[in-house]
Amino acid sequence: MDLKDTARPLDGAGISAFVRSLPAKPLLLGLGEARHFVGELGDVRNEVFRHLVEHEGYRSFAVESDCLMGLVVDDYITTGAGTLDDVMERGFSHGFGASPASRELVRWMRAYNEEHEEKLRFFGFDGPLEYWAASPRQALTALHDLLDGPLPCTRETLGTLLGPDERWSNEAAAMDPSQSIGRSAEAQRLRLIADDLVALLDTQVPRLSAEDRERAALYGRTAVGLLRYHHGMADASPARWARLSALRDAMMAANLRAVAGHGPALVFAHNLHLQRNRTLMPFGDQQLEWWSAGAITAAHLGDRYAFLASALGTVGDDTPPPDTVEGILSTLPWDRSLVDARHLAEAVTKPAPRVSDDFRYFPLDPAQLDMIDGIVFLKQAVRLD
Repeated sequence: MDLKDTARPLDGAGISAFVRSLPAKPLLLGLGEARHFVGELGDVRNEVFRHLVEHEGYRSFAVESDCLMGLVVDDYITTGAGTLDDVMERGFSHGFGASPASRELVRWMRAYNEEHEEKLRFFGFDGPLEYWAASPRQALTALHDLLDGPLPCTRETLGTLLGPDERWSNEAAAMDPSQSIGRSAEAQRLRLIADDLVALLDTQVPRLSAEDRERAALYGRTAVGLLRYHHGMADASPARWARLSALRDAMMAANLRAVAGHGPALVFAHNLHLQRNRTLMPFGDQQLEWWSAGAITAAHLGDRYAFLASALGTVGDDTPPPDTVEGILSTLPWDRSLVDARHLAEAVTKPAPRVSDDFRYFPLDPAQLDMIDGIVFLKQAVRLD
């Protein structure tokens, strides 16, 4: 099989052909990042989403960013609340709001909604996490406020148990479990209260509007997930980071299932979060293993979940060796290509794993090509934001 038979230029026709070649129209189409903050990949993401909206009926976009902060962006694009500058500052975590491509995406989504009755939606699907975690205050109090009595505690009791937010968001707790509040008596009681509030929500669904049901469910998932994560941060065992990574991806997967309820969505996140296979990542002297959000989501949605991984050829001064997947793909005649990953696995013979000089770039695993539906390949990345 000729290599060019596995690929085509990345354009609107190619995107539609790819989507329509899948066994079923995906409710969630994942577009992965091999490396965060690649400017060209952000541009490609925007072009893919615009085409999916205009030609394939997609109406939602989800990104690896704080799910609660994402409400600020969604409010802006659906109602015009706030200003674009404010939304980019307050609506994204992990520094993603500083990306010019993210700003252009939000601007375009708002402009689209101003002209169309059927509105686009925006979702963050990560938890309120970095390596450390935020206070569960916002999620717990917002859920508490949406419910009717009798409640398991008063709002004042919640405030007393939560205490200062700095106790929860202490960055030092990421590396030092003894500084985590996650197994204190207050945190343990808050876990029971969160469970009671989520159970109460199930009994009150009929009295809530569709918007309040959606937000209450998000607050409940987030409160429970954050308290689990804080509990895990207080764990001093060697399994600590693998468990925290698994908890984070499980939170992502729960949010993605909720996004799927709104119809076809493009999901943008790191390849490691969207892949179908078990994630392996070196971390200090450990090799962490956990099931990714993509793997969990695929287990629930089956062929209604599809995954486009991204791969980069030359990244700055880092050029892939010719016997790696990225080196082989660099011989394609196009700057941007859409590659059938399973046909590629048949066409290439035992490619070598790429070892990149850029520690933030995660090359494709040649042994996992059959777990990917397609590859978005950029021959060169020069805009590293």
